[in-house]
Amino acid sequence: MLCAGAVHNAGNFRFDCAGERVGAWDSMLTVHHLGKSQSERIVWLCEELEIPYALKLYARAPLLAPPDYKALHPIGTAPVITDGDLVLAESGAIAQYIMARYGGGRLAPAGDDPGFAPYLFWFHFANGTLQAIMGRCMILNRLKLAPDDPVLVAQRARLDLAFDLVEARTGEARWFAGDDFTAADIMMGFSLTTMRYFLPYDLTRLPGLRAYLKRIGERPAYRRAMQKGDPGMVLLLE
Repeated sequence: MLCAGAVHNAGNFRFDCAGERVGAWDSMLTVHHLGKSQSERIVWLCEELEIPYALKLYARAPLLAPPDYKALHPIGTAPVITDGDLVLAESGAIAQYIMARYGGGRLAPAGDDPGFAPYLFWFHFANGTLQAIMGRCMILNRLKLAPDDPVLVAQRARLDLAFDLVEARTGEARWFAGDDFTAADIMMGFSLTTMRYFLPYDLTRLPGLRAYLKRIGERPAYRRAMQKGDPGMVLLLE
């Protein structure tokens, strides 16, 4: 059996952890991971599903994606996967594609499950609301605006509101969809952890979220994914 994430490159072929040739680079699901980026979600997803995949690492140059990463897809940002002739970007689209094609019904509640609606909300809240607000605040911080700038004040208030919602949910439920870990947790995880390298956010007032991140850090698949994708990076789980 091919070891998940344990495929390495040798010329135009890929080999598993036992040294057996498993095919050319274009014949298998490949996660193109840019360091400290949203593509960590996809590495983590593959580890949770324990599916065979290849992992190609790219370093930032120095802050943005390098030219060879930008050449993968017209949007030029992480994440990107290739799977045969397919080239696909966008975290949510990639997550849904991998779950539909390789997940076997795992990590997503069925439509009649009580956790289905919360799953949908938090899966899409991750990039539709939280990541978008964090990105705007990151840019505003770099503009060195006055602390009372009305746009900055408004966006920071929206960011606090978003974290208030996260705190309320993590205080009442073990995982975002309820009792079971799902892909919604994977989608939310980046914004609550690694994104804080780019936009620091103090979690002192958020005990529910801090307890939630402790549970995330205890997941073996998360630990494997982060070690493979960003070895040596300090994980922001507090």
